Amino acid sequence: MLSQLELALILLATAVVVVVACRQLALPPLIGYLLVGVAIGPHALAWLPDDAGRRHLAEFGIVFLMFSIGLEFSLPKLVAMRHLVLGLGGAQVGLVLVAGGALALALGTSFAAAVALGGAVAMSSTAILGKMLAERLELGSLHGRQIMGVLLFQDLAVVPLLIVVPALATSGGSVWSALGIAVVKAAVVLVLLLGLGQRVLRPWFHLVARQKSSELFVLNVLLITLLLAWLTEEAGLSLALGAFVAGMLISETEYRVQVEDDIKPFRDLLLGLFFVTVGALLDLEVVAEHLLAVAALLVLLLAGKTVIVVGIARVFGADAGTALRVSLALAGAGEFGLVLIARTDELSLLTSGVLQIVLAALLLSMLAVPVLVQASDGLVRRFARSEWMTRAMALHEIAVRTMGTTGHVIICGYGRSGQNLARILEQEAMPFIALDFDPQRIREAVLAGEQVVYGDAGRREVLVAAGLLRAAAVVVSYADTASALRILAAVRDARPDLPVVVRTVDDADVDRLKEAGAAEVVAEIMEGSLMLASHALMLVGVPLPRVLRRIRDTREQRYSLLRGFFRGASDADESDDTEPVRLHSVTLPPEAHAAGRRLGDLGLDALEVEVTAIRRRNIRSQAPTDDAVFEAGDVVVLRGRDSGLAAAEITLLQG
Repeated sequence: MLSQLELALILLATAVVVVVACRQLALPPLIGYLLVGVAIGPHALAWLPDDAGRRHLAEFGIVFLMFSIGLEFSLPKLVAMRHLVLGLGGAQVGLVLVAGGALALALGTSFAAAVALGGAVAMSSTAILGKMLAERLELGSLHGRQIMGVLLFQDLAVVPLLIVVPALATSGGSVWSALGIAVVKAAVVLVLLLGLGQRVLRPWFHLVARQKSSELFVLNVLLITLLLAWLTEEAGLSLALGAFVAGMLISETEYRVQVEDDIKPFRDLLLGLFFVTVGALLDLEVVAEHLLAVAALLVLLLAGKTVIVVGIARVFGADAGTALRVSLALAGAGEFGLVLIARTDELSLLTSGVLQIVLAALLLSMLAVPVLVQASDGLVRRFARSEWMTRAMALHEIAVRTMGTTGHVIICGYGRSGQNLARILEQEAMPFIALDFDPQRIREAVLAGEQVVYGDAGRREVLVAAGLLRAAAVVVSYADTASALRILAAVRDARPDLPVVVRTVDDADVDRLKEAGAAEVVAEIMEGSLMLASHALMLVGVPLPRVLRRIRDTREQRYSLLRGFFRGASDADESDDTEPVRLHSVTLPPEAHAAGRRLGDLGLDALEVEVTAIRRRNIRSQAPTDDAVFEAGDVVVLRGRDSGLAAAEITLLQG
C-alpha cells in the first residue's frame, strides 16, 4: 500500500511526463491526464486506490471546473448570442439528451441513469474544440461561432443536470416530485445567494483587497468558493452549483481578472487530477471483453450526434457545408460528459460492465474529435455540393474586387495591424486588398467602404483571385506562424520574386519564416522594446538626435530591408520627392552574364545597388556575401534607386 506522499509523487511525475508528451504531439493535456489515470488506476497498476479519497479528489476538480465556468459567465454575451446559444445549443442538448436517454431506457437502465447518460453524450469538449478552432483561426468563422455557441449552452446545461441526476437517484417516490423538489430547492438557493451574495461579496472583497496581500486574496477566493459549494451541498444540491454561483458572483466584481489569474494554477491542477480519477475508472480487461459493444456504441455516438446536429443546424439556416463542419466538431463527447459519468459511478446508477462500455466509448470519441476536425474540410468538399458553389462565389467576389488592379498590396488579415497598414497605404495612394474570414468584421468594414473581402489567405486559389500574379507585395498582418508558412508556400509556388512581410510575436520563428521565403519578419517584442528604450533614453536626458540614431542603427541591424533607408532620415535636406529606393527582382537565364560569376566581381556597389537575397530552387539566401556565385535560374533581389536598378539589371544579364 502506497503512502499519501508516494501517491502524490507518482501522480505528479506521471502527469508531468505524459502532459509533456501530449504537448509535443499537439494533443490536449486532458488526454494525458486520462491516460495517466488508466495506467495507475485500481484496474491496472493499482497505485490509485478506489476509495473515498479518490472520490473527494474528483469532487474538488468538479468544483473548480464549475467555478471557472461561472467566472466566465457573461449575461450580455449570452443575450448577444441568444440565437446560437439558446436556439441551436438548446436544441442540440435537448434532442441528443432525449435520444440518448430513450436508448438507455430501452436497454433497461433507471430513469436517473438514462438522464445522466443522455446528458453525457450530449456534451462536447470545450477544451479540445476551443484550442483547435483557435489554432486553425476559425473562431470567427461562421461554423466556429456556431460551435462556440453550442459549447456555451452545454457548459450551462451541466449545472441543472448535476442537480437533477442526484435528486432522481436518491428519490424513492415519483420522478416528477423529485424533479419538482430539486427545482424548488435550486430556485430558493439561487435567489438567496445571488440576491444577498452580491451585497456581501463586493464590500468584503474591497476589505480584503485593501490589505494588499496576494496570499490573503487567494485564500479569500478559495474560502468563498468552497463555502458556497458546502452551502449548496448542505441544502441537498450539489457542490458544483455553489461553485458555479461563486464564480458568477465574482464575475460581476472588478476583481474578476485578478481572481481568474490567481485561481488558474489551482483549477488546472485539480482539474487535471479529476481527469486522472476519471481515467482510473476504466478497466481495460472489461473493455476488451466487450470490445464489440464499445465499438458499436462509439459508432452510434459519432454517427447519431452528427446526423442530429446536421439536421438542427440546417433548420437554423446553416448551409450544408457549415452544418457538416459543426456536426463533425460536436460529434465526440466532452469533459462534462465525463463529469456526469463520474457522478453515475458515485451514485451506483450503472453496473460495472455498462459503466466501462460507456466510459470507453466516450473517451475514444474524444480522441476522434481532432481527427474529425482535421478531416472536415475534405469531407465537406466531398459531400456538400453547396460548398463548391459558396467557395466559387467567394473567389468570384474577390476576383471582381481586384479586377484591373495591379501593383497592389495583399493584406492577409484585417485586424488592428491590418487596418492600421491599410490606412497608411490609403494615405500614400497605394492600392491594396485585404483578406479576412471574420464575417462580422468584414460586414462592418465593407459598410464603411473598406477594401476587404472574405477569404482564407492560406489557400492558393484565394491569393490568386486577390491578384497575386499582379501584386507588388504581400503582408501577413497577424501573428500565426503556421498560417504564415502556408501563405509563404503559396506565394513561393506562384510568384517566387514577390516580397512577403510577416508579423510575428517574438524572434522564435524568424529563421523558419525567412527560410520559407519571407522578405522580412517584424517581431512585436522587438518593436515594443525599441519604443520602450527610446522613451527611457529621452526621460534620462539623452538628446533626441542621439536617440533617433540609436534606434535607427538597431533597426538597420535587425531589418535587412531597411538598410540604407534611414541614412539622412533626420537631415534637413531630405524631402518626399527624392527618387525612391525600392526592390526589384531579376531572373537569370542560362545565357546571363552573371551566371557562374561572383557577386563581388560585378561591381554593383558602384551603381549604389545592393543584392538583398538570392532565391535558388525556391530557397532564399539572405544577405549574400561577395563570394556568392550566381547560377542560371537564380532570382536576384536588388535594392536601389530606379536608375541604378536599370543599370544593375543590364550588368547581370548582358555584362
